[in-house]
Amino acid sequence: PVPYPGKILCIGLNYAAHIAEMGRTGAAHPAVFTRWGDTLVPHGGALVIPRESTMLDYEGELAVVIGRKGRRIPAERAFEHIAGYTVFNDASVRDWQNHASQFTPGKNFPGTAGCGPALVTADEVGDPTQLRVQTRVNGELMQDQPVSDLIHPIPALIAYLSSFTELRAGDIIATGTPSGVGHGRKPPVYLAHGDTVSVSIGNIGTLTNPVVAEG
Repeated sequence: PVPYPGKILCIGLNYAAHIAEMGRTGAAHPAVFTRWGDTLVPHGGALVIPRESTMLDYEGELAVVIGRKGRRIPAERAFEHIAGYTVFNDASVRDWQNHASQFTPGKNFPGTAGCGPALVTADEVGDPTQLRVQTRVNGELMQDQPVSDLIHPIPALIAYLSSFTELRAGDIIATGTPSGVGHGRKPPVYLAHGDTVSVSIGNIGTLTNPVVAEG
């Protein structure tokens, strides 16, 4: 739905239950990392397990799409800058993500994030905190949590991010994944060639991607 986003800003560790399952601790400020545009595939496009890893993990998320540029946006005016919302699968190459304290390598292999199926305008969505993020792998429900559980809510994220960079129309903010990721399960559950991942968020829709091994 956003073919050439100028920025893809992703938030990590933004649900308390997810922090716990990953064995991490919360922080006063959002954990921010970036993705590049060539990591995204559309609804129906294949998520690619890179040949360097067998640890591709799903992460269903609500994504905000900026519609009006701004810098140092007050939280109380944040919704004025939102064009709409879409569904995001911020999949992680877990072993590469954990090579160091920075997430960049594990989040930027080509074809490792889904985005879609559409951009739904803010007026159609209404209050996003009333929605649930639900992720299914081969039809099995793996994640199911309300957006209202976000530690750093959407207005706070927009205020924080716009403090250090100007947000522009088409920028994407992935707000964080709830608990239930494969890496946090015992034993861990990673995506395999032939799997299908679907992320559903209320009236925003369902993003579905097949999974293929590179090559």
